[in-house]
Amino acid sequence: MIRLSINKKSTVSLYRQIYRQIESGRRSGVLAPGEQLPSMNELAAEADISRETVKKAYNLLCRDGVILSRHGKGFFVAEMDKDHHLDILVLLDKQSIYKQVFLQAFQQALPPETHLTIQPYNQDPGLLEYYLDSHLDQYDYYIVSPHFALDKSVQDKATALLRRIPNRKLIMVDNWMRGVPGNYGVIYQDFRHDTANALSEVCEDILRDGRLKVIVLPDSLYGSIILDSVRDFAEKADVKVSVFHDVPESVEKGDVFLVLNSQLDSGLVRLSRQITASSLEVGKDVRIISYNEFPLNEIVLGGLTTFSTDFPAMGRKAAEMILNGHLEQIHNPFRITRRKSF
Repeated sequence: MIRLSINKKSTVSLYRQIYRQIESGRRSGVLAPGEQLPSMNELAAEADISRETVKKAYNLLCRDGVILSRHGKGFFVAEMDKDHHLDILVLLDKQSIYKQVFLQAFQQALPPETHLTIQPYNQDPGLLEYYLDSHLDQYDYYIVSPHFALDKSVQDKATALLRRIPNRKLIMVDNWMRGVPGNYGVIYQDFRHDTANALSEVCEDILRDGRLKVIVLPDSLYGSIILDSVRDFAEKADVKVSVFHDVPESVEKGDVFLVLNSQLDSGLVRLSRQITASSLEVGKDVRIISYNEFPLNEIVLGGLTTFSTDFPAMGRKAAEMILNGHLEQIHNPFRITRRKSF
């Protein structure tokens, strides 16, 4: 017999606490199939909560097939469906080429019968809240790429929302919101240090000219954090760094550009045009490194060198955590892919 622990100070509603503990008890085997649960009146009295709260939880559990109601006898734990397929909700901050690469690897590593629902929330905490209100407790796992404006109030709200997802069902990908406590899964980039470590690997090539020009457009979410990392590298390596929020009006032979926004964005396109207009050659006269990797980089500008987290590895690792039931918090591989542009 499971003993429920109800925390009236929790941000999780009382009926959801009941739902989660009974659903978890059945899944873990603490509650055996056919085991009778306390009546609504008994549970309400034991937990010192209203009967309506217990009724709401029991109705949802019956709806989802976790428990059964037998007229005149009470509520009983239902048999686990032997043909149960994994139901996974993927909450993406936005649709992008890189998220598609991640999703493709994720899907390919899961059993073909897995049910996958994908919802973009556009980095809007309000929209994320709507999806959680609509879908909490309906899925086996919640995969979230938690990217939000760096404003403290927005970060605090997003953290509170993620705390509503049970740890055993939560896997964050691409970014780690460390304010969320518990033993959930994370496969993250380290935006503060990854780029500096990668720059250190090509330091000698940059030092041949002694200058690095960084283009970070205003809509770059982590641009300021990555810039701090670049400046730390430059100070240690004695490399001169210039920062631009648009493509500079003049491009000089020997320039090394690091473009922090996505590939094929307006910044990279304008830079390419500026280099061509200056009668310079990419990879020889001017070298370019861009942030984030995807397949078309093999042909962009004859081959675009990138610093990037490994999005396919991120997808495979998320699937592996789900399939082996072992959630862990790991730094995703970050690497340089050298091509003609550098």
